[in-house]
Amino acid sequence: MKAVVIGATGHIGTYLVPMLVNAGYETIAITRSMSKPYEDDPAWNRAQRVLLDRDRDRDFISKLKSMRPDIIVDLVNFNIEDTKKIVESFRGERLSHYLYCSSCWAHGMAQTIPFDADDLRKEPLDAYGKDKFASEMYLKKQYRLNGFPATIVMPGQISGPGWAIINPWGNISMRVFQDIADGKEIALPNFGQEILHHVHGYDVAQVFYRAITHRNQALGEAFDAQAGDHVTLYGFARHLYEYFGHEPKIRFLPWPEWCEYEGNPDECDHTYHHIARSGVFSIEKARRLLEYRPKYTCLETIDLAVKSYIDRGLINVAG
Repeated sequence: MKAVVIGATGHIGTYLVPMLVNAGYETIAITRSMSKPYEDDPAWNRAQRVLLDRDRDRDFISKLKSMRPDIIVDLVNFNIEDTKKIVESFRGERLSHYLYCSSCWAHGMAQTIPFDADDLRKEPLDAYGKDKFASEMYLKKQYRLNGFPATIVMPGQISGPGWAIINPWGNISMRVFQDIADGKEIALPNFGQEILHHVHGYDVAQVFYRAITHRNQALGEAFDAQAGDHVTLYGFARHLYEYFGHEPKIRFLPWPEWCEYEGNPDECDHTYHHIARSGVFSIEKARRLLEYRPKYTCLETIDLAVKSYIDRGLINVAG
């Protein structure tokens, strides 16, 4: 079978393309540039690399159709109109499976926990989440009414070596990592009990792969792609102090005061959008229907990312 992965060298495709190649799929890896995956794998030598930009190439859909895919894994679709183009162009064609990458941000704020992957009343907080949710609803309707073979996967905060991960402040500032590495005191917003959802890119890829190999169980379904555990801001910070061999020095500030302490309005806004949707996700559905078993815990994923920071000189460790 022929599988086309759109956005193939990103956080998820880095691991998904080798999974598909090694399983015997004829794999076409679509990217906007000849960027390298985050981790090298010999399987990439057996994947076909294609340069194609859906935003700039007016013939994107026709070129995609000319590849005659059996499976499309759409990892970089941020616009409901692009989702509609895929469905309208491939409805009734040979396509047997379309896998859409949504986001945990489509969930919005938690009312009850764990979140329900099939909740039809989600209230996303921003345009990104609203667009993702709109595509989810559209794809579910198309499956229900027309049998369009869609599956939805909603990753958490994708993390791992090679890229910026969400820190104990709920943003991507490097300052808090360095302060903890230096043994300095840090401040957390509120009581540090908001929850983050670090999941290794490999495990998100694993959900996509298992949805492909468990097609009958996956069609028309939505799955949260998470680690088996979560971490609070406080737990994250304490873990990092231990990682760097220091006693924790953590204080707490009310939200307005913490934003002054953080000092960067953009990062403060970033924090807000992460911690306002604090909640717990369940992987039980993915376990039951897809036989998903996460390889990495939340803290193991964080440790790999922090080690990568140190190796790349982004965190300086004394001695």
